[in-house]
Amino acid sequence: MPPDPAAPQPAPAPPAKPESDWWLMTRKFLKKGTSIASFSPSQGPLCRAMASHIDYDAAKCIVELGAGTGPVTAELLKRVKPHTRLIVCELDPDFCVRLRQRFPTAEVVEGDATKLADLLAERGITAVDHVISGLPLPSFPAELRNAVIAASAKVLTPNGTFRQLTNMPWVYMPLYKKYFAEVKFQFVPMNVPPSGVYTCRGYKPDAPGAPTPAA
Repeated sequence: MPPDPAAPQPAPAPPAKPESDWWLMTRKFLKKGTSIASFSPSQGPLCRAMASHIDYDAAKCIVELGAGTGPVTAELLKRVKPHTRLIVCELDPDFCVRLRQRFPTAEVVEGDATKLADLLAERGITAVDHVISGLPLPSFPAELRNAVIAASAKVLTPNGTFRQLTNMPWVYMPLYKKYFAEVKFQFVPMNVPPSGVYTCRGYKPDAPGAPTPAA
């Protein structure tokens, strides 16, 4: 028999609850391991430290690498000026969907950080004041880590900074000193776990993976 149009109809199913940032990060961490920086999003103290000590009045372009679900992105968007372009570069497509949903006005780029110069050139950008990295660079194979840092250095202005978060304070200072002439560390004790930020300047011409000068 055809359904009775007068009969009560079942209520529509409620929309599915969006996956939490914590679970999305954990799921990606369990699936991809060391290519994901952490099993949970960065917390407020570390995000604020990553975004601090930047002259936002002078900055014309800031790039974030490995944005994940966007906790650092949110902090940067609170601070950037209207004249500053913030390019949020993320390789994982699920993270890119989350970033675009959360920050509809942000420039979210799904792409490989080793191709940063090309990604920026497509958007008419040739120079960057600050690169802010949430990538787990110490866990990367050396060749990949070298390529990411070299790609970042290629687009940085002469006094530009490369900023790297870490959940292992001070441990990787010697590593970053292989790449940069000046490396400073800011300890963030209030994060869980205690974390920090490396701020690096002056990419060394003899850094691992640095392009060989033309003869």
